[in-house]
Amino acid sequence: MKLSARNQLNGKITNVELGAVMANIKIEISEPNVITAVITKESAENLGLAEGDEVAAIIKSTEVIVGK
Repeated sequence: MKLSARNQLNGKITNVELGAVMANIKIEISEPNVITAVITKESAENLGLAEGDEVAAIIKSTEVIVGK
């Protein structure tokens, strides 16, 4: 799949928490760095996301904040 988004972080799902409406997906992008994606439960189920899956976290935003 080709995407226009350039900010892509490859990683492995370490935890899936399904709520009533939303799902928290923890993705280890490089040990010990973990990001959390909050997506709809329906999307998580449609993708069949499970612990151990190799995925890409794709970040598309109109602004980036940098701190030092």
